[in-house]
Amino acid sequence: MGAMEDIQKETTDRMQKAIESLKKDLVRIRTGRATPALLDGINVDYYGNPAPINQVANISVPDARMLIVQPWEKSMLHAIEKAIQASNLGLNPQNDGNQIRLPIPPLSEERRKDLFKNCGKIGEENKVAIRNIRRDSNEKLKKAQKDKQITEDQEKKGLDDIQKTTDKFIKSVDEQLALKEKEIMEV
Repeated sequence: MGAMEDIQKETTDRMQKAIESLKKDLVRIRTGRATPALLDGINVDYYGNPAPINQVANISVPDARMLIVQPWEKSMLHAIEKAIQASNLGLNPQNDGNQIRLPIPPLSEERRKDLFKNCGKIGEENKVAIRNIRRDSNEKLKKAQKDKQITEDQEKKGLDDIQKTTDKFIKSVDEQLALKEKEIMEV
């Protein structure tokens, strides 16, 4: 592969990672629907070491408004309950001595709007990251042309390809935000 192809591949790979990061950020935003992904990122004190909840317990979804956390060791119940309370998700864990039930309350209209604004902010941060990747890639193309690794025509084509890739990924951010907005606004 030549310098131009290397730059294009690196650009696409970096932008794809930005989209994957966006998806992870959006899935953590609580909507009125139960999903095990709500608990992603919450760590439990497991014998002095932090461990993700899904590595110390089974998480199930019996219905759209309930999560059940079944620890593999009963001694972990209190630590899991404490971690969920500290997570700032606004969930009220109910420990029955064997498992933890997590009722997912419906969202108020005001809370939905706040969540949507937060999604927009996350989306804009990802768009900025994608544009920064574009800038870095354009600079690499210009340097490659200056160093005579590629011709002016190749540089022009490369800059055009980078812009098309950027447009594709910006559109993907907008699509992810639209899906999350729909999920948030569902009653």
